[in-house]
Amino acid sequence: MTMIAATGKATATRASFGEALMDIADQFPNMIVMDADLGKSTKTVKFMNAYPERHVQVGIQEGNMVTMAAGLATMGKIPFVASFGCFLIGRFEQIRLSIGYADANVKLVGTHVGIGIGPDGYSQMALEDIGVMRTLPNVPIIQPADHREAKQAVAWAAAHKGPVYLRLTRQNLPQVHDDQYRFQFGKADPLVKGQDVALLATGGLLEATLEAASLLAERGIRAEVTNIHTIKPLDEDYIRDVSNRIGHLVTLEDHSVNGGLGGAVAETLTEVAPAPLLRIGVNGYGESGDPADLYAKHGFTGPAICDRVAEWLKR
Repeated sequence: MTMIAATGKATATRASFGEALMDIADQFPNMIVMDADLGKSTKTVKFMNAYPERHVQVGIQEGNMVTMAAGLATMGKIPFVASFGCFLIGRFEQIRLSIGYADANVKLVGTHVGIGIGPDGYSQMALEDIGVMRTLPNVPIIQPADHREAKQAVAWAAAHKGPVYLRLTRQNLPQVHDDQYRFQFGKADPLVKGQDVALLATGGLLEATLEAASLLAERGIRAEVTNIHTIKPLDEDYIRDVSNRIGHLVTLEDHSVNGGLGGAVAETLTEVAPAPLLRIGVNGYGESGDPADLYAKHGFTGPAICDRVAEWLKR
């Protein structure tokens, strides 16, 4: 069981990604970083300045960047392809054929995901990317919860042979793991033990979910909180266990309520251990606004989650 630790400052996982690239640059000399005119936003600019010969700036051409990366992978390179998640996944046809079907050793990094990006508005928000990428059978999907986990996930992706999709935030996320934490691909990460309801959260909604669990405890509802960093492949053993042990599951994600973590858990429940499921996510499209205001509007706050879960449980 991972202990919740209030250590380290809150950090956007896109920034953690930029730090991780610098940390592992010497370990993976064949690693190349590719940008589509967004290096300052995706936080790859430090790598670009330190290793200009290993950085490729393609301009506003995500489609070309994806196919170039696939070609570089055939030459033994390890390309990290970084852009806003919505722009990257918008080139799905190239990803499907050049990376997925070819099983290319390319690391897709989508930043600025969810309504948490705020004033940039819907045109910049990745709200459907998990649903799209889940259809590719050989592409793992990882969404780290904090700085420590994000850096370890990047290192894992570099060592992994095959494509990967990393989903990273623009907004800062609080640190929930201590120095002893070790990222385990494909394994659920329980943070709080409970027995009345299981709250399965990913990415930007983990902080509000932990707050909701504390508020539920005040009502006598003991909630288990689990960080689902690997959305694909989902930890089916944990889903089976928590379904049998607790029996009521809630998924929470800054993504469309359709096709994301909630969809993955729903599909799994039909096969391994049927149980009631409440899916909390974005209904409809995003919009421009202050991130905190958007989270409040969509019910992504601790009190709102607490009320909704308690009402669903009829408690």
